[in-house]
Amino acid sequence: MDATKLIPDNVSKFDNVYDVLKERGFIEQSTDEDKIRELLKTEKVKFYIGFDPTADCLHVGHFMQVIIMMYMQKFGHTPVVLIGGGTGMVGDPSGRTDMRKMMDTETVDENCRQFKKLFDQFLDFDDEWKYEGNEGVYTPGHQNREPLPGKAIAVNNASWLRPLNYIETLREIGANFNVNTMLRAEAFKQRMAREGGLTLLELNYMLMQAYDFMTMARDFDVKVQFGGNDQWSNIIAGVDLTRKLTGKDVYGMTFSLLTNSEGKKMGKTAKGAVWLRADKMSPYDFFQYWRNVGDADVNKCLRMLTFLPMDEVERLSALEGSELNKAKEILAFEVTKLVHGEEEAQKALEGARAAFGQGADWSNVPSIEIPSAEFAGEGMGLINLLKTLKLVQNTSDGFRTVEQGGVTVAGAKITDPKMKVTLEMFDEEGMLLIQKGKKKFMRVKLT
Repeated sequence: MDATKLIPDNVSKFDNVYDVLKERGFIEQSTDEDKIRELLKTEKVKFYIGFDPTADCLHVGHFMQVIIMMYMQKFGHTPVVLIGGGTGMVGDPSGRTDMRKMMDTETVDENCRQFKKLFDQFLDFDDEWKYEGNEGVYTPGHQNREPLPGKAIAVNNASWLRPLNYIETLREIGANFNVNTMLRAEAFKQRMAREGGLTLLELNYMLMQAYDFMTMARDFDVKVQFGGNDQWSNIIAGVDLTRKLTGKDVYGMTFSLLTNSEGKKMGKTAKGAVWLRADKMSPYDFFQYWRNVGDADVNKCLRMLTFLPMDEVERLSALEGSELNKAKEILAFEVTKLVHGEEEAQKALEGARAAFGQGADWSNVPSIEIPSAEFAGEGMGLINLLKTLKLVQNTSDGFRTVEQGGVTVAGAKITDPKMKVTLEMFDEEGMLLIQKGKKKFMRVKLT
């Protein structure tokens, strides 16, 4: 995918990407704001963001980082997508009070492959570029050639972290870290305050991320690291280690995490994360997530997750009352279009309008096919149907939801959890609409 085509030329009045990112509200902290701004104005730089493969799919928390890389590519810089096949074996303690689940090598490697497939949707890669490795901490590595101008490149830190010799690493890397200083980092404070404390495994994560930055700065001239605000301590460590071991000046910048107006991370639902792949979360459900954000979060989401010009963002954000729903609909459409394509976004829009009684085509509401025999005779129990549709988690959840008036069948509110769903309830086309609450709709289609 070519990011330059997805981002309109009128996205901003600024011609320095630093000012664009500032305008959109991304930037939180910089190691040297003036130098970074000047660097991004006068040079085309390689910069990196790291992504640890903690699952087999990117989620919306990653997406904001992807958006930033797309802006950078639009303005001619070289995104370096660092996939953490090495760091993912340990797990980043930043922003966590629990220890990450350990994954085996095969799982990590498969997750890395799945990540790269998704990145291909959003960034234009030079896939002929390669990092040709190094021979440990003392011997620099190299790239096969310079990346093509304006193209992104991808690299996996497993290539330099997994082969490391422990004693060499302690002598060359570990000797540059002061434990007292490390323990003052927010990334470690939360873990230390909880039962079980901070493990040596987690303490080493900062060394690994710092070594990543140093290696890429030394071997193919990466100059800036970007990350979420929870990565500040790790980025500072990388800047410091690079200066000590290579003499190079490199820089770091952190961005706001995607949080709502109450300061809670966005991107979680009752079913789990808001994933970026259709088989993990349907385009309709993805659309609905953004359609239902809080009123106070509309401006932030429009600024950070769409490429609408800022004057349009401000116009939509200023709408009030029921009119603000138009802004939410545009937000949902734009984000869904970026992730799933315009056709799926249009289907989700039509489905949502139909579900909310705006006269659109019901065929775009998510549906499931069930044999008509399941509803013959006495029919299927409503609770079993709700579980089949994944509208409730279990039987007790189903009983509670129905008894509280949270389920509607064919337009009628049901309060009897023992009700049976029979063939007579389906329309002439063999369809039945099931609704949970105000925002969840599923169609059952007879086969």
